[in-house]
Amino acid sequence: MKTLLRFFPIALVALFMTLFLTSCEAIGDIFKTGVWTGVILVIAGIGLVIWLVSRLFGGGRS
Repeated sequence: MKTLLRFFPIALVALFMTLFLTSCEAIGDIFKTGVWTGVILVIAGIGLVIWLVSRLFGGGRS
């Protein structure tokens, strides 16, 4: 019974997506999410590199 209860929310979401989203909309949403995830990761990576370089070269300390 617990396995069925764990499976139910996943099945409900899959059913919802099947009934209310066309395949093109679903793929478009997945790609939009992927683009924003990539943008956030690139910004975080650039920030990490800047932070590491500032720590490596003293960060302006006297």
